[in-house]
Amino acid sequence: MRFMMLMIPRGYETAAPGAMPPAEAVAAMMKYNEALKEAGVLITLDGLHPPSMGARVSFAGGKPVVTDGPFAESKEVLGGYWMIDVKSREEAIAWAKHCPASNNEIIEIRQVQEMSDFPADVQEAAAGFTELQTRSGH
Repeated sequence: MRFMMLMIPRGYETAAPGAMPPAEAVAAMMKYNEALKEAGVLITLDGLHPPSMGARVSFAGGKPVVTDGPFAESKEVLGGYWMIDVKSREEAIAWAKHCPASNNEIIEIRQVQEMSDFPADVQEAAAGFTELQTRSGH
């Protein structure tokens, strides 16, 4: 079962462009990342620049509208993610509990939908999806 663990650092929604975590926090996180890799559960991981460097594209009225960050209405934003492959939701939670997160960080855990989770008509509509994943390196 694949799960995405989403890091939600409180306050990151107002971080200045180019904001970086302290080296000590990165070193602790790297030990955790290495443990995920050594256990054979890590698929991929990345950190994200703050929302002040991002953009959102909304489709009100069917037309794309671009809004540059930061986003005033944001209460929680992503700071990074891990994609892991484990046997159960409980195992994903156990890994999240071992993360050296700080007081202002939350990890949200979401199971990835597999094609077999969908009814036949949805699987048919998504024909070719697996090939797209393979070509993109997943």
